[in-house]
Amino acid sequence: MSENHNSPAARLQQLFEGHRLTPTQRRIAHCMVRRAGDVAFLSSVELAELAGVSQPSVTRFAVALGFDGYPALRRHLREITPAEPAADKDTFNEYQQAVHAEIENLRHLAELLADPAPVEQAGRILAASRPLPVLGLRAASSQARGFAYFAAKVHPDVRLLDEGGTMLADRIDAARRAGASALLCFALPRHPKEVVEALAYAHESGLTVVTVADSAFAPVAAHSDLLIPAAVGTGLAFDTACAPMLLGRVLLEAMCDDLPDAQARLEEFDARAAERGLFTE
Repeated sequence: MSENHNSPAARLQQLFEGHRLTPTQRRIAHCMVRRAGDVAFLSSVELAELAGVSQPSVTRFAVALGFDGYPALRRHLREITPAEPAADKDTFNEYQQAVHAEIENLRHLAELLADPAPVEQAGRILAASRPLPVLGLRAASSQARGFAYFAAKVHPDVRLLDEGGTMLADRIDAARRAGASALLCFALPRHPKEVVEALAYAHESGLTVVTVADSAFAPVAAHSDLLIPAAVGTGLAFDTACAPMLLGRVLLEAMCDDLPDAQARLEEFDARAAERGLFTE
């Protein structure tokens, strides 16, 4: 996934590209991207604590990237990711900190969208798929449901896949037999094993998989043709997903641009809604 190549997060993404990382190493990489502004000044112990891994795992991660150890990696990070001025977090309570963390996630998303090509490509892929299956389980089900709700107003055949179980592969098969050429997936932590398996099955079945995930290093990346990352907030007891939701709306906009009758469908819906008195305003 391309993004603003001048941002610290983008330079870190480039550093990790081409390396086969273990799940633990992907977790470290994800943490580093999220802390791109100050990661170069973290000790290996501090980075390990932030990523929720052991300190030796951080050392092995540095070696996997081709460095002699973490100090060599940190020196390199200071060259490619200069420190950014940070706000005084001590002035915020825990709720404010969660909001500011989401604002930072949205800022990273804005940097990523400086290159609109991947989103535009995704819009073309999704618009061309008839039907269009939209997958999201557990924490990601609300993202998938929201996308499917609005997409159905402009796309002729949207199929929401928000329940797991043995029928999931059957529903993917049914969509493929009906003519589907692509599948859109929302994948958020904690990543259900079922989602990874479903994407692998969809990919093997010939569907082009477009994924919105919390990180380019998410477990679903291996089974995605086009993955667009949008980070989640982790400052509260339950993750917050403002950036993935907004990215879903951006994809809707890109899809509408490639559906020539999208505006006509919206106007038809508005007219019928008025006739039925669906809304109070």
